[in-house]
Amino acid sequence: MPERLGPRACGGASCRSLRPAGPCGRQGGPFARRWLRGLAVAALALLAAGCVRGCPSRRPPIHLNPNMDYQEKYQPQEASAFFYDGKAMREPVPGTIARGRLPGDPAFETGRDAQGNLVPTIPIAVDSALLQRGRERFQIYCAPCHDTRGTGKGILFERGNVPTTSLHIERLREAPDGHLFDVITNGVGLMPAYRWPVVARDRWAIVAYVRELQARQARASGR
Repeated sequence: MPERLGPRACGGASCRSLRPAGPCGRQGGPFARRWLRGLAVAALALLAAGCVRGCPSRRPPIHLNPNMDYQEKYQPQEASAFFYDGKAMREPVPGTIARGRLPGDPAFETGRDAQGNLVPTIPIAVDSALLQRGRERFQIYCAPCHDTRGTGKGILFERGNVPTTSLHIERLREAPDGHLFDVITNGVGLMPAYRWPVVARDRWAIVAYVRELQARQARASGR
């Protein structure tokens, strides 16, 4: 059984040799050197990475994610075996109109004349068929807010308290037909634009039907 050293027996170099050496002591020297060597390697790696990124090279670049550089897609004017005509680029659908290049009568398409002024009257003939079409489109797109009679007391006003303009106010009765068409086309306030879901002829049909509603209201009120 080893002899135990008391507090008086321990002293001098023999006592210090029993203590564990710290990381900077003689026994910790190899650890410190390995740590410094690793730090130096990391610093060299960072320097090398910075140089490689900015230095030109004749070798091809390394693509860590090649599908971002070599995508399976068609290039402009490239051939394709998938389509019957052998062309990857497809022709526009017949009747396609480029944005901002509306053909024909600008008054019919935009509600404005060549000078940009709102047209005073509907540029197409108003008959019973047009009024019937306008009534159908009005019931779909306008009645939820403006009510079937155009009073502005539609279901959105009743249930959601959404403020809606009455179509029978003096300002709208005296407004040119192009103004009503422009509002339907581009929207105003809380009203969205109906340029895309409603074609131009149907928008004019709605305008004609709104004028019919206004005339009925005027006759009923004795105006």
